[in-house]
Amino acid sequence: MSARLLMTAAVTALVAAQPVLAQQTSLGKGEGQVDIVAWPGYIERGETDKSFDWVTKFEEATSCKVNVKTANTSDEMVALMNEGGFDLVTASGDASLRLIAGKRVQAINTDLIPSWGSVDDRLKNAPWHTVDGTHYGTPYMWGPNVLMYNTDVFGDTPPTSWNVVFEEMTLPDGKSNKGRVQAYDGPIHIADAAQYLMAHKPELGIKSPYELNPDQYAAALDLLRQQRGLVGRYWHDAFIQMDDFKNEGVVASGSWPFQVNILKSEGQPIASVIPQEGATGWADTTMMHADAAHPNCAYMWMEHTLSSNLQSDLSVWFGAVPSVPAACSDGRGMQTQEGCDANGLADFEKINFWTTPVSKCESQGECVPYYRWVSDYIGVIGGR
Repeated sequence: MSARLLMTAAVTALVAAQPVLAQQTSLGKGEGQVDIVAWPGYIERGETDKSFDWVTKFEEATSCKVNVKTANTSDEMVALMNEGGFDLVTASGDASLRLIAGKRVQAINTDLIPSWGSVDDRLKNAPWHTVDGTHYGTPYMWGPNVLMYNTDVFGDTPPTSWNVVFEEMTLPDGKSNKGRVQAYDGPIHIADAAQYLMAHKPELGIKSPYELNPDQYAAALDLLRQQRGLVGRYWHDAFIQMDDFKNEGVVASGSWPFQVNILKSEGQPIASVIPQEGATGWADTTMMHADAAHPNCAYMWMEHTLSSNLQSDLSVWFGAVPSVPAACSDGRGMQTQEGCDANGLADFEKINFWTTPVSKCESQGECVPYYRWVSDYIGVIGGR
């Protein structure tokens, strides 16, 4: 695994210092429901598209009713888990370690998940859900943050750089990009700016977009302030972003394959690319709340996520890569090996996966911690 995926020593020490709750050792009867915080599009029962349903059969087999609360950012997920009342969350790497360190999630017993052995070996012990050999979740899905663009504007030549959303320019249709691009409404977007600077200002010496010293961080904020003059809207709701591309003249933005796939299925002139600078990305983990009220149903759901059609069909639906490689080709759902390859199965080492910035970082002596990212990004969006 590449160095950028290693957990920082500071977070390791913080989490390791927390007492590990006693793991559940056996499964009992389901409690009748399971309450999940999830990203939009992650848990489908056929209501959006009847072809995509990985909930109904689970409910029939277990009598565990699946209740879903969608969250549009990792910060929202952390806030909801802090409030309580949920059993599971599909947490990205910029939330998972915060949840572990904050004792909001519990260690899981992989012996109670029969299909654990089928998980991609690159994910089984991933540092965003594993601390000192203790697992705090079940790998769910992973993929890149892509550059989504309007093909009527860019023609047959895809954009090759993220500069179309960071630098003012005339686009191939002869019009400026000002007011026609979007940026993600979350502090983790600072990492996208840092990734861009890694390629275009190597003299800054950025080794990881999540590990920025004060000078590197200041440069990223300056780039985002420049971008502020171009952005028509900061997006965090996937469906509002899709509407903006359809009806509000937005032509380029960082996005998820989920939006790209839906818009293309509707016949919209939309495509996506990973530009030459590379991309940030997400590797999401199903994690159980420390005070989960329905742990048996929660364990049943985690097994279901690995053993059913979910991995295959969600990979098609979201444009992501399954945490179970066999789901690409074993016929359990609609995904194919070619589809998984197209979604980036071989790009794991090329993605800078979301992780929580901390002060004691590995690439250099001192880095700007996440709480600063939160307050400063609010300032950027507000024009400061």
